[in-house]
Amino acid sequence: MSGADNQQIYADLMRFKPDGMTPNGWAIKAGVSRTVWADMRRHGNPSRRTLEKLLIAVGSSLAEFEALRISGRPNDVAGAGAALADRHGAAWGVPQLPPLPLVATAIGTGWGNSASRIELTELHIDDLVDRVARPVSLANDPNAYAITIVGDSMWPRFRPGRRVAVSPKTPVAIGDDVLVKLKGEDSQQVKGAIVAVLIKELVRRSGTGVELRQFNPDLTFEVAAADIGAIEKVVGELV
Repeated sequence: MSGADNQQIYADLMRFKPDGMTPNGWAIKAGVSRTVWADMRRHGNPSRRTLEKLLIAVGSSLAEFEALRISGRPNDVAGAGAALADRHGAAWGVPQLPPLPLVATAIGTGWGNSASRIELTELHIDDLVDRVARPVSLANDPNAYAITIVGDSMWPRFRPGRRVAVSPKTPVAIGDDVLVKLKGEDSQQVKGAIVAVLIKELVRRSGTGVELRQFNPDLTFEVAAADIGAIEKVVGELV
């Protein structure tokens, strides 16, 4: 995250400070140490735990903070602090987010040779079985979608039958859970509106491809760059 982004987080956070309370007084009330508070004011890079402490101290939450950052400004900016200090004050405007499409999934026939035991999932991209609530964190990703985990290769991280959100826009890093879309008409990995995907953990990236890991059975394997259509982040399980 850039310095400008960090400073913007601090500026947005200050809009939650109640009137009549100094920033230092807010930190003391929230139980944030002087060292952590000084570093945050200097660099604008609060940890999630620090944010939670400060927001809880004024009767708010991370969800409300994220909604404000996405929507830009509350309904009554001038009374922001007062509205939080007095719950009878003006209500905050929380954006109505469009739902996530729930794309149909099915177990594939496996990836690699018959003895590989690498689980493959079929993504039926034109078959939308439902729409589910969109997390605030995905408000700015119009192409995000949800899927149902149908296999057990990522157990215990993902239980079969659970729904997870997938974000094509969110950057992917080593250690992330990812959905790798495979390509290649010759290998019949793409069949019309059905795309074969690997839902795994990203272990390593290189110029020749990626190394992935599944947990059940515990296997690490490589996928060549020529076989990869896209790598999208599995951002988490939907409640």
